[in-house]
Amino acid sequence: MNTLKEAKIGQTVKVVKLHGEGAVKRRIMDMGLTKGVTVTVRKVAPLGDPIEVTVRGYELSVRKADAAMIEVEDA
Repeated sequence: MNTLKEAKIGQTVKVVKLHGEGAVKRRIMDMGLTKGVTVTVRKVAPLGDPIEVTVRGYELSVRKADAAMIEVEDA
């Protein structure tokens, strides 16, 4: 299982599944990270947290803990 946390800078991936429960999963979905959407990793902060991605045409910063809950595959 690959997660968004493991994706490299410049890599484009497709969301396969969201793990997590309740409010956390809902927040991730509200940010536009839903099943089937493509995500491009733009930048990673010097200490690795947060990860900046492009999703649905806008820039989004995602914490490593949240990125670890997003299962992805190569687009």
